[in-house]
Amino acid sequence: MNNAKILVTGGNGQLGNALKQYFPSAEYVDLDEFNISDPEVYKNKDWSQYQAIINAAAYTNVDGAESPEGRVIAWQANANALAYMAQVAAANNLTIVHVSSDYVFDGTKVPHKEDEHFSPLSVYGASKAAGDLAISTIHNHYILRTSWVVGKGKNFVKTMKELAEKGVEPKVVNDQRGRLTFAEDLAGAISHLLTTKQPFGTYNFTNSGPIVSWADIAKLTYEKTGHNPNDVTGVSTVDYYAGKEGIAPRPLLSELDLTKITNTGLTPRDWQTTLNNYIEELNDE
Repeated sequence: MNNAKILVTGGNGQLGNALKQYFPSAEYVDLDEFNISDPEVYKNKDWSQYQAIINAAAYTNVDGAESPEGRVIAWQANANALAYMAQVAAANNLTIVHVSSDYVFDGTKVPHKEDEHFSPLSVYGASKAAGDLAISTIHNHYILRTSWVVGKGKNFVKTMKELAEKGVEPKVVNDQRGRLTFAEDLAGAISHLLTTKQPFGTYNFTNSGPIVSWADIAKLTYEKTGHNPNDVTGVSTVDYYAGKEGIAPRPLLSELDLTKITNTGLTPRDWQTTLNNYIEELNDE
């Protein structure tokens, strides 16, 4: 595929930065130059020059989406924008790659398979599900459903490392369970689907490895950065958010079935090994 004819939205985000390794010649845009929620911006491009759009942009403030203002923004960025993209893609025979979320499910039935019916618990999850539906109306689409993304910039692992270095003994939820997805691996999966011309449709993608909780990952991060993992206290989601206002409900079980992506010839790396490498890089900074 000709990288010069790929538009990547959300170009400065965790995934957008990771995609630059695989698509160095692509056109990377961010909100200030290409607001995906504005239908007018789609009229300003000569789409005949493009083959694909990789949508790495989204409104991801899960709790913020529960507010009146956030609800509007979430639906604009995660649903309306995808309808605009789908219209452009259909009219110009473009392929769309879109990144979805485990939050389109209620987390009661695992492992989540690609054909599971939507059951979102939150405004964010509902808006992501609506975006998936918009993209699925066109033939040339890949939807990658993922969870717990870690990449360049602010993320859970980096936050835990910083807390450890400050001597903080955090409380971290221990009943939300899943696997990490490293942005560089997610970018590699996108490249794999496009370059090997896999059948269009939805594919789950996370790193492989055991299913763990956020508290488990926090403890590992403390340990790997030379701190006491027992400084991390695991608590239930209910207890963690007790007394807090405007908190979105979250799925407790986020395990995604990786059979379909593995059958394409791509075996995701184990998150434990990748986490170790990532923390070593952080320690060297």
